[in-house]
Amino acid sequence: MRLRSSTIVLVLALCSGVALAQTPPAAGPSPADPAPAPAAQAPAPASPQPQPLAPAPETPAPATPAPAQDAARTTLFPNPSDPTGVEEGVLTAKPAAILSGISTWDEAFTNLRDAVAKLDGELKKAGIAPAGRPLTVFVDTDDNGFKYEAMIPVAQVPEGKTELTPEIKFGKTPDGKALRFVHKDAYDEIDGTYETITAYLDIKEIVAKDAFIEEYVSEFTDAQDTDFEVNIYVQPK
Repeated sequence: MRLRSSTIVLVLALCSGVALAQTPPAAGPSPADPAPAPAAQAPAPASPQPQPLAPAPETPAPATPAPAQDAARTTLFPNPSDPTGVEEGVLTAKPAAILSGISTWDEAFTNLRDAVAKLDGELKKAGIAPAGRPLTVFVDTDDNGFKYEAMIPVAQVPEGKTELTPEIKFGKTPDGKALRFVHKDAYDEIDGTYETITAYLDIKEIVAKDAFIEEYVSEFTDAQDTDFEVNIYVQPK
């Protein structure tokens, strides 16, 4: 696989405090006036004035629930990804719509984005709902480019069907033991993650299959989107 350099982006959280204004102390009572002459009669106390009623507290409106995540489009490992470590698990084969293609490395993001868009569009036309995140299996790579199979899992293949269109076939996603690594940065920086994966495999003396799998947790937006999240699955031989 072709490796490109990666950059590490540090995010600094800024915290701001709010100063509390101090309330000045209330003024003390003024000195008492001289006592009245004994013959003077004290004035009658004033009638207490009615105090206005405090308004009843308003009942808070019920909070609007956060939009639910699309549970049908789960990742190959059902548990949430962990960007800080490596996870071991077993991939279960799922039926999928598959589009094969060839790309150069420089056009990887554009071609994979277009392949996923085409799969999504044809599934929608056929009334077939996706049942997982889109993924790519890189079946052959060299310095110039790669051959790939872009896939979108579905709940069930229509009975008797082997293809969705002449170029989109029905098949299955990979299965078997796998290690999951997480890349969360611009897609143009993904080769830095592959360098980390290669170093990990060397240290652990793990021999991996030639094909590797990218699963796109985020929607394709821009190759420079630093929030783009990809699960990378490596299968030991």
